[in-house]
Amino acid sequence: MPLSPVLSHWLTERGHDAVHASVIGLHAASDVEIIDRARQEARTVVTADLDYPRLLATAGSDSPSLILFRGGDWTEVAVRTRLAEVLSALTEDEIQGSIITIDRDRVRRRRLPIS
Repeated sequence: MPLSPVLSHWLTERGHDAVHASVIGLHAASDVEIIDRARQEARTVVTADLDYPRLLATAGSDSPSLILFRGGDWTEVAVRTRLAEVLSALTEDEIQGSIITIDRDRVRRRRLPIS
């Protein structure tokens, strides 16, 4: 499930340097290309695509950071609400170099690289 470009605007309005992949020419890019670009620009990938943690683990990578929404279809409002809760609870240092997995009832943080 791709996340809406509206989410990047919402994040920007809250002081985050956020862009949607489609806005920077990555609308047809592979997951690996998006990961590489995020790494180059020191960005955090926010996604509901379960391939991303697998790709980071397989590569033994310590970046980019990843915020992963799990647990089925998320409405735009639910994504923003849950993301706001997580961003207010975690520091930037806790997010950097981590995979943050957001489920409907819990949040898990795992440091990269994953072995």
